[in-house]
Amino acid sequence: MNVALWTVATLLAVAYLASGGGKLVLPKEKIAAFGASARWVEDFSPGSVKAIGALEVLGAAGLILPATLDIAPFLVPVAALGLVLIMTGAVITRIRRHEITFMLADLVYLLLAGFVAWGRFGPESFTG
Repeated sequence: MNVALWTVATLLAVAYLASGGGKLVLPKEKIAAFGASARWVEDFSPGSVKAIGALEVLGAAGLILPATLDIAPFLVPVAALGLVLIMTGAVITRIRRHEITFMLADLVYLLLAGFVAWGRFGPESFTG
């Protein structure tokens, strides 16, 4: 179970670091130009898109660094829970925009982050 949690957390960290980093460095218009899956940015201000990107980068760091450095490892499930909240917002946005196909990918990320949160709060906690 511990190996599965580390694997999922690492994959999520890479995905959120890339995604969040892109939101931080690219203007909103360039993100929207990536295609239909990125048109959600049209519903948000540039500052909101940057804030989402910053939260994703922080979540990515929070999935790995606290446990790796053994500094406040209890933050790992907190970071995973934060990513669950971000992806809940993404799913709601997709539903509102009638983008069901893209919503399915967001649900996968939500479930994977939920798995890490559940596993690190519960059976494979770093504190117990």
